[in-house]
Amino acid sequence: MDDVGGTGETWGSFARELGLALRRRRSELRLTQEQVAEYAEIALYSYQLYERGTGTNGQPTNPRLATLLAICQVLEVPVEELLPSIPQLARPRA
Repeated sequence: MDDVGGTGETWGSFARELGLALRRRRSELRLTQEQVAEYAEIALYSYQLYERGTGTNGQPTNPRLATLLAICQVLEVPVEELLPSIPQLARPRA
């Protein structure tokens, strides 16, 4: 991946797949976006962006680890079950 900052297409695909996993799990539990946001103590708008996988500027979302862990606790799922295959973010060591 060319940009470790997380703005490339690889990161965009990752963010969209994570968003789909969040939406799927939330639906399985029959929770609303409002409920997840409230229980995770985050803004509803932020949670909606995470499910969509893109921000208002069209860039991939990149939630803080603490935020993602709080959401996972609300959704009663280990973080590794929600994460898609992790893209190559670091340059390989020589």
